[in-house]
Amino acid sequence: MSTPAAAVAVALEKRSPCIARQPILTADEEVVGYELFFREAAEDRQFSSDRENATSAIIEALNMVGLEVLCAGQVAFINCTHQMLLTDYFALLPPKDVVIEIQETVPANEEVALACARLKSNGYSIALDNFVPEDSRASLVPYADFIKIDISKVLPWQSTELIGLYGSEHCRMLAQKVETRPQFMTARHNGFTRFQGYFFRRPENLRVRQIPASQTTYLRLQSAVAKSDVDFNEIEDLVKHEPSLCYRLLRYLNSPLIGLSLPVLSIRHALNLLGEEESVRWIRMATTLVPGKDKLSDLVLAALVRARFCELIAPRIEPATSDLFLMGMLSLMDAILSVPIGMVIEKLCLDPEISAQLLCAKTGGQTALSPVYDLMVAREAGDWERVTRLGKKLKLSLSFVAETSNEAMRWAHQATSPVGHPRQS
Repeated sequence: MSTPAAAVAVALEKRSPCIARQPILTADEEVVGYELFFREAAEDRQFSSDRENATSAIIEALNMVGLEVLCAGQVAFINCTHQMLLTDYFALLPPKDVVIEIQETVPANEEVALACARLKSNGYSIALDNFVPEDSRASLVPYADFIKIDISKVLPWQSTELIGLYGSEHCRMLAQKVETRPQFMTARHNGFTRFQGYFFRRPENLRVRQIPASQTTYLRLQSAVAKSDVDFNEIEDLVKHEPSLCYRLLRYLNSPLIGLSLPVLSIRHALNLLGEEESVRWIRMATTLVPGKDKLSDLVLAALVRARFCELIAPRIEPATSDLFLMGMLSLMDAILSVPIGMVIEKLCLDPEISAQLLCAKTGGQTALSPVYDLMVAREAGDWERVTRLGKKLKLSLSFVAETSNEAMRWAHQATSPVGHPRQS
């Protein structure tokens, strides 16, 4: 029998842009923007990394998919070539929603300076990308709202010197390629105020400690819905012990996703109104959103995008006996709960294949699910060459992966849209 995910998967064959994003954070690890990485979904022989084609297409994609969906209400950092800077490529994008990144290949001549002045007068923000000591674009610094420094290519003392020269409340210094917590701590100590990378997705505290009782309930709920024969008596009992989940369930019944207006007589009645499949989906979402309420919204959104992406490609994977939605959802649970993944798994009764893959993902091992997991991560990082390679292995076209990814982002945004995402920069 065809499932809703299978029906959606069959429909996702149209050409669609490949879009990924990398978070930009404050020193307090709050996400305030995303750099968008784009590739056009084409046949392998047409696959190109040309920046101008990529950026012009991403502008079209931003209008098609929606900036709110792609960036969850935060600003989008978009690469800009010399030619694009001299034209009106960005006129279709709201000035307050984007930061235009001027690449290192752009000459700092009078024509470029006038283009920067024009953009600034129209309300656009500008970033100087891959800035280095004695950079030829130094004359453009007065127009810059951000200066981005690749910390893997610039020595710490050079970074400190650049921050002293150019950093101010009007020009924020942004450290790129921050992939580990020690790198983040060093960059913050050196004076950077913005940071780009995936360092925060690893739990900071790996000491052995107990998971709080409420989080244990969430994990038990995830375990309950992972069983082949779902016991609604068990689920009802667990939900009733968490007032916040009861409230969220009632809110969800009246959300745009469901739109029911019937009076709810009990928790069991609410679950019955949803039905088994939708109840399972809601519990998976709610038990991720609640533990992550004090965490970065990006972690929660990323977990939901991963889960939906895996669910949508599952009908195309042979054999797809494991619950790929659950694998995607739990892949970031260690970062959301700030505990090792092993501690998360021990609280659940999971499919052994999923447990093995979640553990192997942290140690570099391989399982039968590794190609799917690796595709999920490569898609998120915008590693399109690897996406193409893994897609071939799984017999998934790049167009299918791209549209499935975009659909997963739309779904995750809609699922979390009642929660506000204040914009900062």
